[in-house]
Amino acid sequence: MSNVESDLVPQLRRTLAGIAASLVVIDLGWESQSHFRLDDIRYVQLLLLSLTLLAASRIYQNRRPDPRLSAMLFGAGFLCLFSAAASLLNYFLLTVAGRRIDSTLAAIDRGLGFNWPAVMTLAARHPLLDAVLFVAYSSMLPLMALMICVLGRRETYVKIYRFCIAMAVGALICIATWSIAPSFGAVSVYPMPAAASRMVLALDQNYAQILISLLAHGPGYISPIDVKGLIGFPSYHAVLALLAIYYTWPLKYVRWPMLAFNLAALAATPIQGGHHLVDVLAGVPVTVIALFAAGELRTWPKLAGKFLPLHLAPRA
Repeated sequence: MSNVESDLVPQLRRTLAGIAASLVVIDLGWESQSHFRLDDIRYVQLLLLSLTLLAASRIYQNRRPDPRLSAMLFGAGFLCLFSAAASLLNYFLLTVAGRRIDSTLAAIDRGLGFNWPAVMTLAARHPLLDAVLFVAYSSMLPLMALMICVLGRRETYVKIYRFCIAMAVGALICIATWSIAPSFGAVSVYPMPAAASRMVLALDQNYAQILISLLAHGPGYISPIDVKGLIGFPSYHAVLALLAIYYTWPLKYVRWPMLAFNLAALAATPIQGGHHLVDVLAGVPVTVIALFAAGELRTWPKLAGKFLPLHLAPRA
């Protein structure tokens, strides 16, 4: 890792702290004006946990210098705080969200030749494949926590900060898009095929009906132990999978397992997550923007060099 990279750590930490603090201020301001029903105790517990991790990170940044451990603690604290604040904001946005666009997205899928009921029927014929996809889709959030450890190597610990920025920017883009044109996936449009009714699914039609009710009637009681993933388009699951592939590709010891796992997660998103195919495809430009915001992908040759053999990468 170059000295230039390590010199950027204070700036990256300030950026992340600014993102988290801004969300917390927005949430507190909105809640105080609208009087949402919150599980205050558990949100305070999450805040204290996050602040404890961030304080420990500061200790290992300044008093007992260990930049790798400091980065890992900071990343864990940030993800804990950001996830809670962003999901809370997403719930608040239910009260001002636009009209659902699921019918339009389903029509785009059909135009692309993607038939969601037929895909579900096909998946139902392969129980082992269904089980693999269930694990891949359901493990995405724990995988993000694991990414902090994977990137906590001596050569790559600064990437923890960039990874967190990319995750945050990707989430904010998805939330903003969803608030303008909310959607809940193909599972909210089509009846479940009879063959698929026996599948073990991470998200089923009961889940979709809960989301539709939330959009129609408001968030009700909001607790961090029972928050639902509201966003359909663009798929944040797809963004996370693509980010995980990007950041682990240079690490030879985890490159291929992470590629296989996250490709399975992408394949699982329409099946286990009930998404439209276009939700997943829309995750690609969101990921690219998030990586630019994190200071990655500054030139095409740099991007190509990460994914192509050296002799195939274009010259600058």
